[in-house]
Amino acid sequence: MSNNDILKKLRVALSLTTEDIIKICGLAGLKVTKAEMGDIFRSDEHENFKPCGDQILRNFLNGLVIYKRGPRDEKK
Repeated sequence: MSNNDILKKLRVALSLTTEDIIKICGLAGLKVTKAEMGDIFRSDEHENFKPCGDQILRNFLNGLVIYKRGPRDEKK
């Protein structure tokens, strides 16, 4: 299973829009555009298909934790 497949399945399972995914990636410090996300969600036979790299998926998952739980509390 590719990173693209994982991201697509998470998008459907969590009922996220492309804008939500961009916002979630931003929470982890990664700036992606709507066009880049559109290329990632395309079929792998499409000419504008872009493979989802490990960095994008990692930042999405880190941002998803922040999105669901809230920001990490500072330890004293």
